[in-house]
Amino acid sequence: MLRRLHPEQPDSFVFTEENRKWAEGQISKFPEGRQASAIIPLLWRAQEQEGWLSRKAIEHVAGMLDLAYIRALEVATFYFMFQLQPVGSVAHIQICGTTSCMICGAEDLVAVCKDKIAKKPHALSDDGKFSWEEVECLGACANAPMAQIGKDYYEDLTAEGFAQLLDEMAAGKVPQPGSQAGRFASEPAGGITSLTDIEKVNGYNASVTLAEEIGDTLKRIDGTEVPLRTPWRPVEDSAAAAPPDVNDDLLPPKAPIKGETPDQKGFAEVGNGAVSRQAAEADDAARPNEGEVVGDAIPEGGHDKPMSDAHHGAGESTTDISEDSRETSAHSGSGPSDTAHGTDANNAAAADVPEGEETKPAMLDEARDNRPDDLKRIKGIGPALERMLNEMGVYHFDQIAGWAAKELAWVDRNLEGFKGRATRDNWIGQAKGLAQDGQTNT
Repeated sequence: MLRRLHPEQPDSFVFTEENRKWAEGQISKFPEGRQASAIIPLLWRAQEQEGWLSRKAIEHVAGMLDLAYIRALEVATFYFMFQLQPVGSVAHIQICGTTSCMICGAEDLVAVCKDKIAKKPHALSDDGKFSWEEVECLGACANAPMAQIGKDYYEDLTAEGFAQLLDEMAAGKVPQPGSQAGRFASEPAGGITSLTDIEKVNGYNASVTLAEEIGDTLKRIDGTEVPLRTPWRPVEDSAAAAPPDVNDDLLPPKAPIKGETPDQKGFAEVGNGAVSRQAAEADDAARPNEGEVVGDAIPEGGHDKPMSDAHHGAGESTTDISEDSRETSAHSGSGPSDTAHGTDANNAAAADVPEGEETKPAMLDEARDNRPDDLKRIKGIGPALERMLNEMGVYHFDQIAGWAAKELAWVDRNLEGFKGRATRDNWIGQAKGLAQDGQTNT
C-alpha cells in the first residue's frame, strides 16, 4: 500500500514543554552518536500529541535527532501505526479485524463505524470528531470482538454497546475501558470457577485501574498525565540529594546478580566464534576418539557386523555414543566425568580472586617430548579450546592439575569467548583424575 503525506498540512509543529522534556529524556537513553535510535518513540509521542503525523512534526523530530528529513520520512511512511492524515478530534477508532474478532462480530463493529462515522476508513466524520480503521490483531483474542481507542482497549463489544460508546464520547464523556461484559480480564465468559476471591481484592484489572486514575484517556497526550521518569539519567544538579537506592524496572542491575547465572547453568560468554556449552558438548560427543568406531560403522575390510568388545584393539574405546550418554558426558568415555574426582576447591576460590590479582601459571614453549596430552578428554574442551590452550602454553594434564586459585582465575579470564569455562567445568579436578589414571603422555 502506497503511503503519502496528507495534501493539507499545518504550518508548524512544536512539542509541549512536558513532551519536549519527555523526548529529551528518551534521547538521553542512547550513547553519543546513536540518538537516531530514539526516532520511533519521538514520532509516536508527536502523534499522541496531535493525533497524526504532519510533515512539520516529522521534520521537527528529525531536527531534534540531527537527521536528514528523508530519514525520518522513511520511518514514518514505513510503519502503518503512524497516521499520515488527520484523525477525529475526539477519537480514532481501531477495530481489530483478525480471525478471533472477525468470527465474534468485528464486521458488525465495522458496520457501526460506517454508519456513524464515515463510509471509508481514515475519513473524518461530518463533525470531525471521529475517524476509524480496521487493524490487524491487537492481542485481546479472548475478549473478542474489541477495539482500541487511544491507549485503551474496549473489549467484549456488541454493535449496540459500541454505538452507545461512540455516543458517550461524542457527548464529552469518557467510558470505562476494558471488558464491556463485566469480565475482570480474560476469564471464561461464563464466569470464573477458581480463584473466585480475586474480585474481592481488586475491582478492576491493572490496565483499567490506571485508566480510571488518569481520568480523561481520550484527550491528546500533552505530557502532564503522569510524572516524567528518566532513572537512567545521572543527577544533573551536583547539590541535589543522591537518588534513593531502589530497584527500578527501567534500569539494568547495578551489580552482578548473586546466585547461579545462566552462564553457570550452561552458557559460555559469547564472543567471536564462541558457542554455548550445549553446542560444545554435542560437538565433543559426536567426535569419536582416535581409533574408535561409532555406532554401526563398517570397518575397513568389508564385514557388516559392528565390532564387539572382543574385537577392539588397544587404545580403542567401547563407549556407546548414544543420546543417553551425551546427556551425561561431553566426551566419549576416555576421560573422567566432571564429578569423577570431585569438584576442586580452587574453583570457588578462583571466583573470589579480585580483578588484577590473578597470577599467570607456568607455561611451556612446546609439549614435553613433543607429545601433548589430548586435552579434549576434559569435559568442556573441544578443538577450539584445545588450540587456545596450546597457544597459551598448556599442553599437559599435570599443568592444569597444578593450578592454584589465582592461576585458575587468570586462565578463566583469558579464555576469549569461553570465559569461566575452566571453573564451571572443573578442569583442575578432571585433570587431576586423568593425570592420576596415567592418561598423560609424559
